[in-house]
Amino acid sequence: MNLRLGRGLQIMGITVAIVWGLNLPVHSHGDAVPQPVDTQGLEPLGKKWLKRNPYKENEIAITIGSSGYNSNCARCHGLEVKSGGVAPDLRYLEDDEEGDSWYIMRVREGYHQGGVTKMPKFEGLISQEAMWAIRTYIDSRPE
Repeated sequence: MNLRLGRGLQIMGITVAIVWGLNLPVHSHGDAVPQPVDTQGLEPLGKKWLKRNPYKENEIAITIGSSGYNSNCARCHGLEVKSGGVAPDLRYLEDDEEGDSWYIMRVREGYHQGGVTKMPKFEGLISQEAMWAIRTYIDSRPE
């Protein structure tokens, strides 16, 4: 075999291996680290978990929630809360106690299906204030 051809095949093999390595399947939040959310300016909520959104239509919460959503939720639930099908479109959550209750439970506990983490739990990683600010932002997005 020609030395030049052998070297070319070697380089091509390394290139294929690198490209293949970069193209591994992505597992939901496998290496994503939840990002902190600065909630300065929001009324503290205390230790007891609320079942209703205390920041509904609060402009500061919408701004903070936008940042928190884009850092922690948009990769699966879509930019501007418009899901591309990877995860549920959160703009269609019920705007009532049942919708708030489902939302806070899901964000706190995450979601697992068939032994696969579809959504990580955020309790202990971001505050209740941040979670409700994100809900406020979600509610502010048009359907």
